[in-house]
This record gives sequence, C-alpha cells and structure tokens, in this order.
Amino acid sequence: MGGSMRVLVTGGAGYIGSHAVRALRRAGHDPVVFDNLSRGHESLVRGYELVRGDIVDRDAVLRTARGCDAIMHFAAFALVGESVKNPRLYYNNNAEKALVLLNAVLDAGVRQFIFSSTCAVYGIPDTVPITEDARKEPVNPYGDTKLLVENALASYSRAYGIRYIALRYFNASGADENGECGELHDPETHLIPNALKAVAEGQPLRLFGSDYATPDGTCIRDYIHVSDLADAHVAALEYLAQGGQSQALNLGTGQGTSNLQIIAEVERVTGNRVPVEIAARRHGDPPILLADFTRAAKLLGWKPKRDLSTITATAWNWMCRGAGAHHEPSNPETFPVPAAVVGETTALIDP
Repeated sequence: MGGSMRVLVTGGAGYIGSHAVRALRRAGHDPVVFDNLSRGHESLVRGYELVRGDIVDRDAVLRTARGCDAIMHFAAFALVGESVKNPRLYYNNNAEKALVLLNAVLDAGVRQFIFSSTCAVYGIPDTVPITEDARKEPVNPYGDTKLLVENALASYSRAYGIRYIALRYFNASGADENGECGELHDPETHLIPNALKAVAEGQPLRLFGSDYATPDGTCIRDYIHVSDLADAHVAALEYLAQGGQSQALNLGTGQGTSNLQIIAEVERVTGNRVPVEIAARRHGDPPILLADFTRAAKLLGWKPKRDLSTITATAWNWMCRGAGAHHEPSNPETFPVPAAVVGETTALIDP
C-alpha cells in the first residue's frame, strides 16, 4: 500500500457510498464526497468533506478531482421498474453523465477508478453461482446502463491507461453497525427494510411468486452486508494502488436466502409477525441468484464477515433510530415509518 490516498466519492451521500466513505476513513484514506443530493442525503455524510455538484458539470468535477488519487463512482439511479418506465432518465443519468465524469477525471489526471456495478449485467443466468465470465445480457435498462459504463472503462483502460475495478453487487443490505447510516430510499424497493416496515406498520408486505422451483417456492437471493461491500471497495482501491489489473469482480456471499427465510429472520429479530400478501410472479425474476466471489477473495484478500442475523439486526436498529434522524431509539411499535410497499426481490441495489 502506498499510504493514504485522497479519493473522490461520487454519490457518496447515498446508501452504499456513505458506508464507503466511512470504510475509507477507517483505513486511513481521505474521502471527498461529490453528490447533487437528488437521491442522496446530507445527513449520511455529516463530518465528511462534501462538494455539492452534478457529475455532468465537467468543471466542477475537474476542480474536485484534481489532487485526488482515485475515484469511487456510486452516483447512479437504481430502480429497476423506474428504468423500464423511463429509460431516457437512466441512459442520461447512468450512462451519458458517467461518460462526462469519466472524461473529466481522465483530464484531471486520475487513473484509478472503482465502479459501482451490479449483477444485473448478467440478466437471467444460465447457471448459479454466477462467475464473472458468465454471459452478460441485461434484461432492463438499469443493468444495460451499468454494462455500458463497464465497457467504456475497459476501452479507456486499453487506450488511456486508466485502471479500474467494476464491482458487481448482489443484494446489498443492512446498515452501519454504529447506527450512523443506512437505507433511506424513496420509494424503498428492497425486501428487508420493507419487511421491517411491515412489522412497524402492520400493513402487508407484498411478495411476488410462491411457485418457483426452490425449496419453499420463493425466490432465493444472495444478501451481503453493505459494510462488507464498503470494505471491498477499499480493498479494490488498495489493489489498484499496488499495480493490480483492471477487471470486474462479483461481491456476494455465495449463500442463498429465500424470501420466506428473510421474513422468518425479520420476525426473529423484531419479535413480531410480518404480515404478507402473496402476488403473482413478475416477469424477469430468476428463481435463484448467487455470487461466485472466488476471484474477489483471491485478488483482494477480501471476504464477507457479516451474516444474515447482523444484516437484519443492523437494519432494524437503523429503523428504530428513526432511519437517519439521529435520535435515541424509539419504541418500534410507535415510531413513524412509511407504509410497507412492494418488496423488490431481484438482486438489484440502490447506491
């Protein structure tokens, strides 16, 4: 390791980005958050350097990137349904703006790039666990835009000497163990926080499909704690600093958990029943998505440390603290949370 690095973190006020800035500081690095706060939250990065700006603003990116040793790029939209309904928004924000950003950091002299990607680049897998060499055929604009940026990074790496790691997440979940940050999505589409909201509100959680070819009939996904993801970003940064080669890496646990098993774990952690409403399957939801993270473990010296119990407990603690209000935990029967909404069971995350 070459010592402390100054790291530009775009989208650092979002869910995964805010955990990454904490991991960077813990590792002795100097993060500077760059976020337009359209979907990020200033409260998640209190105490960190924050530049409010949009990645499409080349001059602002250039000013901020100069003097930085590397960039971690989290600034993207990540709602699958929204990407299908409004692909223009996604191609503009996730692809066009990302290319402006890439050109600006290139011109600023930054040559190390950590990209927040997704297992959505694979589409519906032929086999599981999924390796990095699996066929990549996204089934929605969200996955397509992420793959587009991965391809651009590969081209820029060959032509201009940028070295990059694209980290393909599976189901990011949980919250900071100190209760400093967690999920603040609007709308919330992830299963675990929506199951917790269902407990708090008493309104049914909607699950799509109970007739899959899985042991209990519900989808199986690979849930990884967001702090483990954040640690992997730091490991990827240090890997590049040591001369590591550009490539894409899967981040998951390799352990599958069904929707009904998630609900059972939420009930165990909260001590309350999760009301559930079963709906028909959604088009494009694979029965099983699991990561093969062998390559990340070998190259980065990284492996996930936190289990499903920690994921659920930290998410519940975050919600009990008022989901970012930074006050003492309230009675979970009385604190105000939004009504439960449709649980998104696909392995897609919102940075």
